[in-house]
Amino acid sequence: MRKILPFALVLGILLAFGGTLTFLYKKSQPKPAPYQTVKPQVTTIVKKAVAPGAIVPRREVVLKPRISGIVEKLYLEPGQDVKERALVAKILVIPNMVALNAAESRVVEAELSVANATREFERSKSLVEQQLGAHTELSQRELTLQLKTQELNTARNNLQLVKEGAARNVGKVGNLVASTVTGTILDIPVKEGSSVIEANNFNEGTTIAVVADMKDLIFQGRVDESEVGKVAIGMPVTISVGALGSETLGGKVEYISPKGKEKDGSMEFEIRASVTVKPGVLLRANYSANADIILERHEQVLAIDEGAVRFEQGQPYVEVELEPNHFERRSVKLGLSDGLLVEVVSGVEKDSRLKKQEPETKNKPG
Repeated sequence: MRKILPFALVLGILLAFGGTLTFLYKKSQPKPAPYQTVKPQVTTIVKKAVAPGAIVPRREVVLKPRISGIVEKLYLEPGQDVKERALVAKILVIPNMVALNAAESRVVEAELSVANATREFERSKSLVEQQLGAHTELSQRELTLQLKTQELNTARNNLQLVKEGAARNVGKVGNLVASTVTGTILDIPVKEGSSVIEANNFNEGTTIAVVADMKDLIFQGRVDESEVGKVAIGMPVTISVGALGSETLGGKVEYISPKGKEKDGSMEFEIRASVTVKPGVLLRANYSANADIILERHEQVLAIDEGAVRFEQGQPYVEVELEPNHFERRSVKLGLSDGLLVEVVSGVEKDSRLKKQEPETKNKPG
């Protein structure tokens, strides 16, 4: 018994040591990556570029006064429809004292000239009636009187324009602001009593109103420089407007800017696209929108999940399940991809089951 005990003790130690080594070896071996199988599907794959932007009127007109003064009356409000030449506002003129004094002086001078020309005309007329004067001189005096009378009328009109901004007897109305187009009033940034400045060479003038045709809208957005080279005029777009929910609008690319603008460290190019408004859909100016520019579209093609595709030396392949836990590697030829699904031209059949590796998950500390 004493001879067997040491052997049993040694054997126990060896078994324990061997078991420990076996345990450590198995634990050190990499665990097979978890996976699932996916099947190809027949679907439509669309490759697109996304352009953020807004819905804006194609033509937006800014109305400005032709004289400086104070807004005396506003005849319309934002949101109202307006026709061409319809009255929008009336400006009360605050005359410049230097210009007013000069205009009044010209009126006085013209009145004196008319009075003098009248006396000369009456004197010549009297001499002709007494057969003491020539008809030629009378005609000259009459012409002079007519010219001086016209100068007086012009001086009075100028005085009225300086004082009121209007000379209605000659069809000139400078203190009335009328719409130059038919459309909808989008904005009236001034209020009654506000001071306004006329447009001139040194000042763009105060905006009285903004008018646009809300029946003719476009999408105005921007595309990153990495995608603008793939966009061409005439490409179809699908426009998603945040205010409309899931409602989408159609259109086509009409313009691509030849010059980019830097924004947040990247270069972006402006694009514009037509908008096809559906009946019953109300759009407002500057609605935020995103345009999906359809670069390429393949209808009803066999596609597989991007996660099932592997690459070796740039060549794509998939693993096809022949039986549970037994896969066969096959090379495939790929086509169009939308980032989630990729078209497979050859290499797999519709009823194949493909191995898709699951992303590895890290154990969170408890």
